[in-house]
Amino acid sequence: MECNLENITVHYETFGEGRPIVVIHGWDADHRQAIDHFEPVFSQRDGWRRIYADSPGMGKTRGEAWVTSSDNMLDVMTQFVDGVIPGQRFALAGVSYGSYLARGLAHRRASLVDGAVFVVPVLTPDRDKRIRPEHNVLVKDEGFVTSLSDLNPDLAEAGLNFVVVQNIRWFDNPWWQTYIAEAGHLVDEQFLARLHERYALSVDLDAVSEPCSAPMLFLLGRQDTLGYPRSLDFLKNYPRASFAILDRAGHGLWLEQPLLYKVLLNEWLDRVEEWTLSLG
Repeated sequence: MECNLENITVHYETFGEGRPIVVIHGWDADHRQAIDHFEPVFSQRDGWRRIYADSPGMGKTRGEAWVTSSDNMLDVMTQFVDGVIPGQRFALAGVSYGSYLARGLAHRRASLVDGAVFVVPVLTPDRDKRIRPEHNVLVKDEGFVTSLSDLNPDLAEAGLNFVVVQNIRWFDNPWWQTYIAEAGHLVDEQFLARLHERYALSVDLDAVSEPCSAPMLFLLGRQDTLGYPRSLDFLKNYPRASFAILDRAGHGLWLEQPLLYKVLLNEWLDRVEEWTLSLG
């Protein structure tokens, strides 16, 4: 499907009916990454309309020349939401850089957001302000490593640099091929390189006029080399947030800790449904 905005066309897919939830994928991926993260949970629940969009320069959404910063990326996602679900209340989900944009969207449309989940999120763009563990493999299945290398050497190099639980679950998951072998070929590398120069949003997402009272969930990997904030003071802005830093998990948390991931995500969905009922 396509959403034709003023200066850009955004490709997206939807599943289900009911409460809208907008899902934003990570850096140099596309909407299929987000589908792999969330559909195994959402497809088991009724009452949710899942909206998966390709961000500019990734998937089938072109990286238009005027999009040169994360502020512009956020402009696109804001216009997309306003175009697809105009005036409607909605929930948010984001993966990695997609979580950064999702937090920005929640900041801009705070009065309409019923909750948000952030998976292995970028919570601060400044790497010097993050705790960044050294890459340390905790579980290693030699069969996995060999099979992955046979499939795609570049995939093996990229994946093994952030996966701390290297077992057959990764190799069996189609995410590897859709994310690297397919989505990777659709990425506009020059566009992302330009965007990376203006990676930080101009607005301070931790400086809010009032706390967000909707249910939130932050899911981080204890061994995620992307890192997490040195200070958790920002949590005061989210009085209804659960914040989990999971051991035995890196940037691939959803496959490294699949049981906890699904339990925590379902519990968050329960809280959002309860919250929306309380609003009348």
